Amino acid sequence: MIRRLLTAAVWLSLLAAVAYAGESPQFRGPDRDGRFDEEGLMKAWPEGGPPVLWVAEGLGQGFSSASVTGGKIYVTGMNEDEDGYLSVLNLDGTVERKILYGKDTTEKNAPGPRSTPTLDGDRLYLLSGLGTVYCIDLTKGEIMWPVDILERFNAKNIMWKLAESVLIDGDRLICTPGGEDASVVALNKMTGETVWTSKGLSDKASYCSADIVEHNGRRLLLTETAKLVVGIDADTGAPLWTHDHPTNYLVHAVTPLYKDGLVYFTAGYGSGGGALELSPDGSASTVKWTDTNLDCQHHGVVLVDGCLYGTSQAKRGELMCLEMATGKLLWRTNEVRQGVTVFADGMLYVYEGAKSGIVNLVKAVPTGFERTGQFTVTQGANQHWAHPAIAGKRLYIRHGDALIAYDIAAK
Repeated sequence: MIRRLLTAAVWLSLLAAVAYAGESPQFRGPDRDGRFDEEGLMKAWPEGGPPVLWVAEGLGQGFSSASVTGGKIYVTGMNEDEDGYLSVLNLDGTVERKILYGKDTTEKNAPGPRSTPTLDGDRLYLLSGLGTVYCIDLTKGEIMWPVDILERFNAKNIMWKLAESVLIDGDRLICTPGGEDASVVALNKMTGETVWTSKGLSDKASYCSADIVEHNGRRLLLTETAKLVVGIDADTGAPLWTHDHPTNYLVHAVTPLYKDGLVYFTAGYGSGGGALELSPDGSASTVKWTDTNLDCQHHGVVLVDGCLYGTSQAKRGELMCLEMATGKLLWRTNEVRQGVTVFADGMLYVYEGAKSGIVNLVKAVPTGFERTGQFTVTQGANQHWAHPAIAGKRLYIRHGDALIAYDIAAK
């Protein structure tokens, strides 16, 4: 009997591990870099794309991605009364509950929340387009604290309203109000109190979500503000270096990527990007190379085996591959147009927008373009701008008030 009970316990633990493997607790995956820790996925799709497991509708207006962790799915939306709310779904697509958090943006080009929820234990954090950071206790279903970061840090909202997904770093929450001596700030994640501000850095916010990397043992916070690429000491908030990067409409929306002492940055409208080489201690940067081919607007770039993959904006956009070390263009194709790019298990997933809704499966190889699958998202409405999430061998695509779950497990 004891042996049977132990065997059953082992099987239950294995099933739980499988169910919760490959979670995506924040914007663009576990490390915020567009890479999802998944294996055993299809390398080619059947005609019409992977099977649809379910469609959840009635999630409200918005452009946030789904976050998936602990057997639950979290996505934000806005109702007709302009109230923002968090929907909590089970893995079968049923809505378990909805938690109202406050008013959100009615900006005509993109109404509703844009911030993807950031999960941290039993707390969830998000930023409204109107500039309020919310900490929600998921156990109680209550708001623990809100902070209006525009008011607190004497900042103004930006043209198309804030769209940052906040970052949790230990006991701190990182966000970008764009205030005087407070372009970037850290709040106590438990209380909302200010921990540090980027004193000496006062550029306005843009639409970028920050990330933290380690360079020769030093933790650097990397992001883009309205006019700058910036490097900040993640522990103290002290600005270390900035790089001027002008772009139309002050749209910087692509999180910088780091590898081997190089920081890659980019923006749309023909401005392109390049790589900055960091000093050994990370306190300074110099331009290593520049590029105007990959002018990615707000669709994300992924780094795989030393190569950068993403779509350009100019001339309707193209999918392309650059070498990270040199900026050399390895290949480009107009068979895949401007779209959000993410990566899992050797493959690129490119979700085209704003109107096409075509999803492409492409091999992440530097030798040339090879597409192995394609389908069109038909559920939902309006622009196809939300970034896909991959978790538990499922592809989650949010389109308007709908969330669609696709089975992408290898058969």
